Amino acid sequence: MNAPVTWLYVPGDRPERFAKAAASGADVVIIDLEDAVAPAAKDAARAHAVAYLRGPRQAGPRIHVRVNDVTTARGLDDLAAVGELADAVRLPKVESAAALDALPGMAPLYALLESAAGIVEARAVAAHPRVAGVALGEQDLAAELSLTDETAMNHLRLQVVLAAAAAGLPPVPMSVYPDIKDEDGLLASCRAGRALGLFGRTAIHPAQLPAIRRAFRPTEEETARAAEIVEAAERAGSGAGAVALPDGRFVDAPVLARARRVLDLARRLAPADRPGPG
Repeated sequence: MNAPVTWLYVPGDRPERFAKAAASGADVVIIDLEDAVAPAAKDAARAHAVAYLRGPRQAGPRIHVRVNDVTTARGLDDLAAVGELADAVRLPKVESAAALDALPGMAPLYALLESAAGIVEARAVAAHPRVAGVALGEQDLAAELSLTDETAMNHLRLQVVLAAAAAGLPPVPMSVYPDIKDEDGLLASCRAGRALGLFGRTAIHPAQLPAIRRAFRPTEEETARAAEIVEAAERAGSGAGAVALPDGRFVDAPVLARARRVLDLARRLAPADRPGPG
């Protein structure tokens, strides 16, 4: 299954938005029972999420649910309610692999690392057999560590990217960009994250989705270069090791595999009015 590029949060206490979120074009819709919901509305939000997940749904995005902290009774009740219904459950504030052992078997788990303790345990959490993916909760993390420097945050991001890759998990998506009107800032931020090995991004509004797709779409130059590599490999035949390019450079199997991924991603994210590379 292709790694998602766009993930869209929708507040659990706004059920009128669920179908709209599912029709937005996002790869994954995340019904949020945690931060986006006021304490007084949390029971209703859980009930809305359950009703939606039990109702008829057309083919569309995967539906995840972010539950409340599972070290609390509310979080455990969330998990019991949606764990067999959602395509995956997102767990906030995960700080150890041991904390996952006690959870009942159900949907795949996505661990959100939002604290210093979570980052320190990132490799163990990512390697846990129940974990299908990991992500950063950057706003909580920055607040806890009093971080204001991107270089310091990049160091933490790379630790999680490495932990996910070592565990064979999908690439780590970027955290939300809070300013929904700053498209240029969103694009620049996405491209900086892409350079660190992050892939895709969570959004808090459907208007952010096109910019996220654009930022993670390979450039025309990257696509042309990948096509050149793949064409050279096809000319050389399946038994070839390193492949010589027309400019005299040689590429080996890992470079070829990456070129194929670039072409696949370019096709997936091609603008509607322009076909992907063929």
